[in-house]
Amino acid sequence: MPDAPLDLPATQAAQLDWDATGQPLSRLFGDVYFSKQDGLAESRHVFLANNDLPARFSALGDGEQLVIGETGFGTGLNFLCAWQLFESQAPAGARLHFVSVEKYPLNLSDLQRALALWPELAPLAQQLLGQYVALHPGFQRLMFAGGRIILSLLIGDALELLPQLDARIDAWFLDGFAPAKNPQMWTPELFVELARLSVPGTSIGTFTSTGYVRRRLNDAGFKMRRVPGLGNKWEVLKGQFVGSAADAGKPWFARPPQRQRERRALVIGAGMAGCASAASLASRGWQVTLLERHANIAEEASGNPQGVLYLKLSAHGTALSRLIVSGFGYTRRLLERLHKGHDWDNCGVLQLALDSQEAQRQAQLAAAFPSDLLVNLDQASAAAQAGIQLPAGGLFYPQAGWVHPPALCRLLAEQPNIRLQLHREALQLRRDGQAWQAWNGTELLASAAVVVLAGAAEIKRFPYSAELPLKRIRGQISRVPATPQSTALRSVVCASGYIAPARLGEHCLGASFDFKSDDLGLNSADHAGNLALLEEISPDLAERLHSAQLDPAQLEGRAAFRCTSPDYLPIVGPLADRPAFLEAYAVLAKDARQVPDTPCPWLDGLYVNSGHGSRGLITAPLSGELIAAWLNEEPLPVPRDVAAACHPNRFALRTLIRGQ
Repeated sequence: MPDAPLDLPATQAAQLDWDATGQPLSRLFGDVYFSKQDGLAESRHVFLANNDLPARFSALGDGEQLVIGETGFGTGLNFLCAWQLFESQAPAGARLHFVSVEKYPLNLSDLQRALALWPELAPLAQQLLGQYVALHPGFQRLMFAGGRIILSLLIGDALELLPQLDARIDAWFLDGFAPAKNPQMWTPELFVELARLSVPGTSIGTFTSTGYVRRRLNDAGFKMRRVPGLGNKWEVLKGQFVGSAADAGKPWFARPPQRQRERRALVIGAGMAGCASAASLASRGWQVTLLERHANIAEEASGNPQGVLYLKLSAHGTALSRLIVSGFGYTRRLLERLHKGHDWDNCGVLQLALDSQEAQRQAQLAAAFPSDLLVNLDQASAAAQAGIQLPAGGLFYPQAGWVHPPALCRLLAEQPNIRLQLHREALQLRRDGQAWQAWNGTELLASAAVVVLAGAAEIKRFPYSAELPLKRIRGQISRVPATPQSTALRSVVCASGYIAPARLGEHCLGASFDFKSDDLGLNSADHAGNLALLEEISPDLAERLHSAQLDPAQLEGRAAFRCTSPDYLPIVGPLADRPAFLEAYAVLAKDARQVPDTPCPWLDGLYVNSGHGSRGLITAPLSGELIAAWLNEEPLPVPRDVAAACHPNRFALRTLIRGQ
């Protein structure tokens, strides 16, 4: 089932004018972002009070959440008001998830200027500004208060992105510029999407009292009424959804039912995928046991001294490309918590165009994506950016760079709710009543109601995941001593390999690809191949590093196995009982268009996070959020079709449809 390309979200930064009182106005829509009389009071009245949020926040129990949906993030004022109220009213164990769509996001300086109008929100506004980086088109997830507050920003057109959202909204903030100024935000098609994402009792508030809006919302399944406004605004609208819940879709990609159980989880494997999965659950109050067979975390593919935030994108909006853009943003915001220069650096990544085919591909990408994500540089500009002479120009990713992966793994794993168990190799996985058990021979290592298998291709040893088509690819990097001349390198440069600016006196160079070898011992042939990659990337840098005098047999380095899938998408999500799955949906072998209503035979509480290949730095952390969203019945952090494209069930489904 090939991934159907989609049009990429058409976005651009908001263009603002500022009036004499310092308030922002949209140049495109000719309208204000909030009331000139008292925007803060208006937000609290129209959206917080009319959705009864003070009482609803107070009524939340430990581990419960409330999900707010918003059309038009704007300056973030409504989000900050909701966050402030939540902090004052909700119990410590409750969570707030805020989902907002915005086609014209403010740039950082404009957002900072706008939020400065509200001094009482400054502590929260500073946290928002600190996370306001790498917000590119598509789904973007921001975390606050240790994961207690989650903001999902959907950057793009509401009618393109809301249909891709998998969520159940408890309260709607129907915002955006006035219907007369921005009619495309107030359409029956949009209201149908609001209804799809609602459940009976979902509340809604909006500043407009226009009869057309009220009637169309009523048509979509809401029961709307006019209520008093605030100040010069005589009336506004509030209401509730009285329609029926939307159909869950294809059962094999639907959310597994989450029964009541103790919030304990077992994660097997403490590389990037395992640490991320553990962190996402721990931030939601789960008690997590993290098993690792080695003496430390990040001992295998996640253990290289430098990894690159490399975005291999498509101009056609494929599932993988959209996952990469969302995952890059999520990881990039995580890195703000690490020691810059030692554990990471946003020095930028330059992908050279060494032939006409690559140059054409890069030109398409430059036309498809905003310039704050990537920009096409000619040879002279690329050399100036990198600080060394280069054989060609290429694409430059200004917000990317390099990471020390073990540091990111430690950041994720060192949480109070995570109990790390080293030298614990799970050789068997057994089901005992309502719990999963990890065994090593006769020794029971740990048990929990939920298990996440994050041990790369090693998860094939367990019968429940043995059929997943994971394969190992050996890769070797070389550690090249820096010289005074090589420190001129200012950004990561990639061709068929990569080299990063010096960290702790050495450059990381690589990496080889070997589909056949199972030997993790270093070999001089791969070191020689990496030195040839260096010559391809930059003869100037090769000379600065005296590469001709380097003996491949004497170079230091590291070898590990990448783990990948046949379609190069990661494998992330709940596992089904494969024989029962093939039996339940056997009709698809005759007619793939059918959607049987048979519930999927899930293996209750068993999840997988694997197959990230060479993109784990970008895709694994967000995949941990995806698993946590399933287990906590939250809005998914990626579009529905991207979650389906990464789903473990896709392989059993293809087996049925193709008759394999």
